[in-house]
Amino acid sequence: MMSGPRTLVVVDVQNDFCEGGSLAVAGGAAVAQTVADLIAAGDYELVVATRDAHVDPGPHFSETPDYVDSWPPHCVVGTPGAELHEPLTNDLFAAIFDKGAYEAAYSGFEGADADGRTLADFLRERDVDAIDVCGIATDHCVRATALDGAAEGFRVRVLEDLTAAVTPESLNRVRQEWSAAGVTTA
Repeated sequence: MMSGPRTLVVVDVQNDFCEGGSLAVAGGAAVAQTVADLIAAGDYELVVATRDAHVDPGPHFSETPDYVDSWPPHCVVGTPGAELHEPLTNDLFAAIFDKGAYEAAYSGFEGADADGRTLADFLRERDVDAIDVCGIATDHCVRATALDGAAEGFRVRVLEDLTAAVTPESLNRVRQEWSAAGVTTA
């Protein structure tokens, strides 16, 4: 049984992760639209977002990326690629948690909002004990955010139809990791 406000965490639905971006994930733009429709439906009392917000993340960026630990430059602060993908806009969210300024960061729980609060602290301040997670990419930042949410003691459900994966073949392994951590999917 959920208590606290029904909460949605939207992970990294940014221009660089959608079609046409520097690190595009197939289906990213569709995720942006579907998430915007879900928010508009009004089923969630609290909606927050996470963003990659890189300044100089060191070896996370590479001219010859391995797509495991290193990636092409993406979501650089101050560039259009770092912005939320339309129709998502900053004003749809109670808070936005930026992560990865000077190092790789996959989980939204590694970020902080404009006031310096972590996602976990922000949620606890609002008596949230369960979250739904969606966004990009299923097998990277959504995966890490869901696992860290569970490790922080939240009940976590991933809205898998509202995600897009870099490597769809990896999703069985990701689902097994989630299941082992108590994360459910819908």
